[in-house]
Amino acid sequence: MTLDQLGFCDRESEKAGSFAAAALHGLSKVQKILPCEFFYDARGSSLFEAITREPEYYPTRTEAAILAGSANEIARDTAHGSVLVEFGSGSSVKTEILLLALRDLAAYVPIDVSPSALESARARLVHRFPGLFVYCVMGDFRAELVLPANIENKTRLGFFPGSTIGNFTPLEAARLLRAFALNLGPRGRLIIGVDLRKDVSRLVAAYNDAAGVTAAFNLNLLTRANRELGADFNLAAFEHEAIFNTRMSRIEMHLVSTRRQSVSLLGRRFDFRPGETIHTENSHKYSVREFQDLARGAGWTPRRVWTDPEDLFSVHELAAKA
Repeated sequence: MTLDQLGFCDRESEKAGSFAAAALHGLSKVQKILPCEFFYDARGSSLFEAITREPEYYPTRTEAAILAGSANEIARDTAHGSVLVEFGSGSSVKTEILLLALRDLAAYVPIDVSPSALESARARLVHRFPGLFVYCVMGDFRAELVLPANIENKTRLGFFPGSTIGNFTPLEAARLLRAFALNLGPRGRLIIGVDLRKDVSRLVAAYNDAAGVTAAFNLNLLTRANRELGADFNLAAFEHEAIFNTRMSRIEMHLVSTRRQSVSLLGRRFDFRPGETIHTENSHKYSVREFQDLARGAGWTPRRVWTDPEDLFSVHELAAKA
């Protein structure tokens, strides 16, 4: 399947429009917002990859280690001829850990909004795993998805790593898990990464690395708004902030205005007070039991769970309820 057949050009135009609408809507709120889904332009994606290599950022390397230790167990319970479906696949790097163990797959179906990420991952994976069928689906995994017709009757194993589920409120997360259940079918299973509650100082440091890479990643949202939407954000007048909201059990990322200022965007002006913030991301943290309760309420049966020796991160196996 080629990129043109997937309609990437039309979807890219839709994405640009949604960024404009989201920016106008979010900046009009009492608590100004720029949604985290717009972090990932080319520079944002590159910066995020750099974040995962920073010493403070434990989730990526910890999850990868857990997956390496559990992949054979996951493979043993995966029927011959199953399909691996990844929601928000990105570069599909962690996927390779599972693919090394899942040697009898019928196909791999990565789902992502980025055409470049999909094509790059497809090219790399078919080279490394000769004979693996890769069916790219460009789309937002939160929306209704149309999966390839030729996997309709196949058993599906879902994959949702990176604790991306933490970017959603518990209510939104439950809704998303229900949608995954529909996409994966009555025999479906889901392997999902979930960041755990832990010492607050460790959490905050992971989102505020000493090298300033996360700060650059956060501020890149303003650079993107300037470039794509004709805004006039002065990046020197905003600072990155990461805090832990104890009541909501989540890390929050903000961009803090350091002065009184006014910003123009798409013909409208938005005023900022000193200390006023743009809320850019949430990352909810769970205990193992809290997440399993959330999954049960969303129509899944929790099965195995794997953690690291420090209990920093967890990988859950969920089975669709009959």
